[in-house]
Amino acid sequence: MKKIKLKKKEKKFLKEYISKGKKKARSIARANVLLLLDQRWDNKSITASTGLHRQSIWRIKKRYLKEGIKSAITEKPRPGQPKKYSKKDKATLIATACSDPPKGRKRWTVRLLAKEMREKEGMKTMNRETVRLILKKTKQNLG
Repeated sequence: MKKIKLKKKEKKFLKEYISKGKKKARSIARANVLLLLDQRWDNKSITASTGLHRQSIWRIKKRYLKEGIKSAITEKPRPGQPKKYSKKDKATLIATACSDPPKGRKRWTVRLLAKEMREKEGMKTMNRETVRLILKKTKQNLG
């Protein structure tokens, strides 16, 4: 792989990035790796200095060469668990909460809404806590 040779602007950017403001420790470590690679440090020395694994150093170097300096020091978003309920499902819940409660009830409760939603197609797994969180995010009040 090619050696890294940072431009003056990039060096200045990295030094300011490290010294100013609140940044994630991992981003600062990546910035340090780039500066050390520019100074021709070998991987063992960088590993000892930063505590990062040699594969991490290799990935930082690769991302810098392919995508540039900003991509090399920032994390890519992680996928996480996919959303279980669509905006349409949430809108259905809110519409149900705003409608008249079932006969014999004065108002909707979270438990009652959860039970009602589980009877609808595609919402078999909706529980009380999910209902509560959706209502809280949309600032709905059952009282």
